[in-house]
Amino acid sequence: MNVIIVFPKLENGKNIKRILVQRGFDVKAVCTTGAKALQHMQELSGGIVVCSYHFADMMYQELKDCLPPGFEMLLVASGDICNSREGEDIVCLKTPLRIHELLQTMEMMAGELSRRHKRNKRKPKERSKEEEELLGSAKALLMERNQMTEEQAHRYIQKLSMDSGTNLLETAQMILSLING
Repeated sequence: MNVIIVFPKLENGKNIKRILVQRGFDVKAVCTTGAKALQHMQELSGGIVVCSYHFADMMYQELKDCLPPGFEMLLVASGDICNSREGEDIVCLKTPLRIHELLQTMEMMAGELSRRHKRNKRKPKERSKEEEELLGSAKALLMERNQMTEEQAHRYIQKLSMDSGTNLLETAQMILSLING
């Protein structure tokens, strides 16, 4: 799991990095400014940002508003600050920071990000209107010429797609060009 640490005092960030690296987390950067953290995030596809309440150039909320997709925030702050963030989708750990709480929270967040990533990978991609029409035309042609139901035609295209190693749309295009000639 990619981790970026942002604390105004570099020493605090390095201490957290040492703890996380010992537990197997992949700390990509330790920064003292939000801008530098965002720069590092642009190179990654997701992860966890562990940060304090404020940095030299911005507050945690400004950083949160700029997080690229796939990133979650773990805020390390005083009890007052943690209690005042009602309704924000930020995980917060109160200071003084306890190592076991940090590690448990990071493992929980990493697990949730991993599950979300797997769920998103399984979602079928949305097809454009043109792609739907192409697939529909291939099915209609198979239904008319081979007396198939729509479901049978769809399964036939799926099987051809898997057998030939092409995607569904390429297979539908191939069917249309072979039959229509």
